[in-house]
Amino acid sequence: MLLEHLNSKLRAIAAQDLSRFLREAESPTAPHQWVRGADGIARELLMFCSNDYLGLAAHPRIAEALAEGARLYGGGSGASPLVSGHSVAHKRVTDTLADWFSAHIPKARALGFCTGYMANLAVVSALGDGDAEIFSEALNHASLIDGTRLAKARVTRYGHADVAELRALLAASTAKIKLIVTDAVFSMDGDIAPLPQLLALAEEFDAWLIVDDAHGFGVLGQRGRGALEHFDLHSERLIVVGTLGKAAGLAGAFVVAHETITEYLLQAARNYIFSTASPPAIEHALLTSFELIESELGQARRAHLQALQQQLAKGIEALLQRHRGLPWQLAPSETPVRPLIVGGNAEVMQLAARLEREGLRVPGIRPPTVPKGEARLRITLCATHTAADVDRLLAALEAAASDMERAAA
Repeated sequence: MLLEHLNSKLRAIAAQDLSRFLREAESPTAPHQWVRGADGIARELLMFCSNDYLGLAAHPRIAEALAEGARLYGGGSGASPLVSGHSVAHKRVTDTLADWFSAHIPKARALGFCTGYMANLAVVSALGDGDAEIFSEALNHASLIDGTRLAKARVTRYGHADVAELRALLAASTAKIKLIVTDAVFSMDGDIAPLPQLLALAEEFDAWLIVDDAHGFGVLGQRGRGALEHFDLHSERLIVVGTLGKAAGLAGAFVVAHETITEYLLQAARNYIFSTASPPAIEHALLTSFELIESELGQARRAHLQALQQQLAKGIEALLQRHRGLPWQLAPSETPVRPLIVGGNAEVMQLAARLEREGLRVPGIRPPTVPKGEARLRITLCATHTAADVDRLLAALEAAASDMERAAA
C-alpha cells in the first residue's frame, strides 16, 4: 500500500515538471567541472550553480589545511559537542567568529553547528517558545520556515521586504517576546533584506532580529564579514546565523549573538545538544578560510565578483531589450545570485536542458522553492569565473532567445 501511494505521488510530481535527480561531480568544485548526468555520461560543464562564491572550495591552502587537520585530529569528532566532540579547533573557530562580530554585537559569543539548516532550526525553535511571536519574512529559506513549524510560538508572516506591514504587525502584537526572522540575502532572488529598517523596528518594539546570512557571509562587507558589516549595524538585539559551506568553501555553520542567547542555545537547542559535532579537521581548515576571506586575495575576489555581476546584468538587460516578446525577467540583485525568471516549470527546464547540452550547467528552480509561475534559472557567479565565462553564458542565452522567438513567429 505504501509503495503504491508513493508511486502515485511521484507520478504527480513528474506531471508538474517538478522531478529532481542527482548528478555526480567527478572533479573539485570549480567553474569548469566534470559532472555525470542522468544519462550516465560525464561531461565537462561550465557551472553557474555553485554557492562557492569566493572560489575557496578547491583552493590549495584549504586542501592543505584540511589534510593537516586530519593529521592532527583524525577523522570524525566522535560525539556531540557537549559530550566529547568539541575540540580545540572548534573553539578557535568560534572564538574567531565572536571576535569578528564583537564590533556589531555587544558581548558576542559564537556557537558552531554542523549545517546552516540545523543552525536555523535550532535558533528559531529554541527561542520561539510559547511566550514569543515570530514575524517571518515571506521569502525566508526553508530552514527558517521549518524552524517556525517546530517552534511553539505564534507565527505571523509579513510580505517580502515590506517594512510598513511589519511595523503594523509589531505594533499590534501583545507577545512578551517578539522575534523578527529574515534572510540577509534571499537565496532564490539575490536581493538584500532592508536590515537597517528591520533593526530600527526591533529597537522600537522591543524585538529581536534573527538574520540568516548564509549568502552574505564572505561576500558582503569590506572584510567579507557579511551583512552586518555591509550595513554597519550595531545592537545586542542582533542574532546572526552564517553557513561555512558557501563562500567559506568548507562546511558547517555558526550562530553569533549576545552571550546570554548563545548560552541558552547551548542548554536548550536540541539540534545542538543531540547532533554529533562537525569533524575537527574541517574546523582546523576553516581558520585558513577565514584568513583568506579577510586577506587581499579575498578583497580582490569580492571586487572581481562585483565586476562579473555588472557584466552579467548588463548583458542580460541588453538581451531582454532585443527580445521583448519573451516573458523573461531579470530579478534585481546586488549579489552573485542573479535569477532569470522564465515562468513555467516546463519552459525553465527545457531552457536549462538546452544550456546543459551546450556545456553550461544553470539549474532550473521551480515551486515550491519559488512562487508558482516564477520558475527561473538561478545563475550564480563565483570569483573564479572569468569575463569570458560570462560571455559564453550570454551567447548561449542569446541563441536560445532567438530560437524561441523564431519558433513562436
